[in-house]
Amino acid sequence: MTDTLAALYPQHLATLRERTDTALARGGFDTLVVPAGRPITKFLDDQDYPFIVNPHFKHWLPLTDAPGSWLVYTPGNKPKLIFLQPRDYWHVVPEAPSGYWVDHFDIVIVRKPADAIAELPAATARCAIIGDDHCSLQDVRPNNPQVVIDHLHYHRAYKTPYELELMREASRRGTRGHRAAEQAFRAGESEFGIHMAYLKAVGQIDAELPYASIVGLNEHGAVLHYTNFDRSAPAALRSFLIDAGASASGYASDITRTYASADAGEFQALIDSVDAAERGFVAKVRHGQSYPDLHVHAHHVLAGVLREHGFIRMSPESAVESGVSAAFFPHGLGHGIGMQVHDVAGFQASETGGTIARPEGHPYLRLTRELGAGMVVTIEPGIYFIDMLLAELKNKPVASDIDWAKVDRFRQYGGIRIEDDVVCTTGEPENLTRDAFAAL
Repeated sequence: MTDTLAALYPQHLATLRERTDTALARGGFDTLVVPAGRPITKFLDDQDYPFIVNPHFKHWLPLTDAPGSWLVYTPGNKPKLIFLQPRDYWHVVPEAPSGYWVDHFDIVIVRKPADAIAELPAATARCAIIGDDHCSLQDVRPNNPQVVIDHLHYHRAYKTPYELELMREASRRGTRGHRAAEQAFRAGESEFGIHMAYLKAVGQIDAELPYASIVGLNEHGAVLHYTNFDRSAPAALRSFLIDAGASASGYASDITRTYASADAGEFQALIDSVDAAERGFVAKVRHGQSYPDLHVHAHHVLAGVLREHGFIRMSPESAVESGVSAAFFPHGLGHGIGMQVHDVAGFQASETGGTIARPEGHPYLRLTRELGAGMVVTIEPGIYFIDMLLAELKNKPVASDIDWAKVDRFRQYGGIRIEDDVVCTTGEPENLTRDAFAAL
């Protein structure tokens, strides 16, 4: 894989330079300055939270554990890395940079955070400095000019071949974890035990994952962001929902699968229907496709699934218009993904800013842009049996069109979500997740 990345990296860097040249010119700045960031100290403590690198920093180079380092780029010049390698016997000191990318940078090693100041441009007022408040160092503070950020964020949705290769690797790692998690579920492990099996197979600790894993058995599958990890397995294992990803040089995968126990045939049949619907939505990830339209289409298809399986007696159109489908499918169809699991600029109208509103009645959709070649999005439809939402639905006039006895029987399974990471191309979409599962 290293040889492939080495071959793809120069074009990736050239793309970033081109985008940055335009962004700086529009904002009237001479130089881009990006701090990697610094660890955040816990309140009333002397320990830090796990370090999370500034995504604008790792966009340029595959360093995710370089706190206190800085990137400096002036159009026409070689980008510069100011790399902090402290004298420290409390922690592991990062090794000097090496690898396929180092020859593309002027690299200066400093020993103290303050030493980086001398390596930054003197005229910081002419610099676009992108980072959070914790990145401030002496008088150098991020200014995050909106015109620069708008341009960079909008185009960040379109992944370079180098980025796609890292996302394929993140998918391969994530699917290994998912296979191990399913085996642990079949073996009767607790949520905690399943999660430990997942981490071992992926080869990453919690802090290295792109997001906190969701591992829910039985009714816990109805909690969309369930992260409690019960230490004891329930007496009866009926169903299992896992939403978990992996990282590769700072790029994320985001994968969800739902499983039924061997004796839960009616729930397995519903899983199969949701899986078939999800594959249909993936097939529509095409250049020019409106993502909000695809989301609304998903509501109609899932309402049809609910009708087919006898949960509702109304037409799919009525189920969507009345809000019944939203009670069973209360989140968005998906989102952009890349360096961040919920990538930036999902609502941005153009490279100069603006906002594309969500469709009315769909407040949790995270992506409203039109899809274009190079974008990577998740497709994650679901059907859930959430007590709070069902209680609200039961008090509406449409309640008479719902088979409540069947709904109540399915509460024990929690819910279903199937999620793939999909590359939009000029032709057939590339399903990173299914390809990775197929290669195991």
